Amino acid sequence: MPAPATSNPDPLEALREEFPGHRVWRSMRGDVPGEWCATLHDPKAGVDPTLMEPTAAELRERLLAERERAKARLEVPARH
Repeated sequence: MPAPATSNPDPLEALREEFPGHRVWRSMRGDVPGEWCATLHDPKAGVDPTLMEPTAAELRERLLAERERAKARLEVPARH
């Protein structure tokens, strides 16, 4: 896995810094943190509106993939 683009030791803040086109947050299961989540706010940053993964590392991989999907979608010429 490539190293994160930030050196922030807090994984939640690191994801927020690396992926500003998403709102990154943790769900809660009662008093216990649950899934790592990202909600799309910038269509140039992804395709799927919401991502959920069990770990920060897995969410980061999905966010990287979303970035590539968005880039590919934006590179496709419009049909007339």
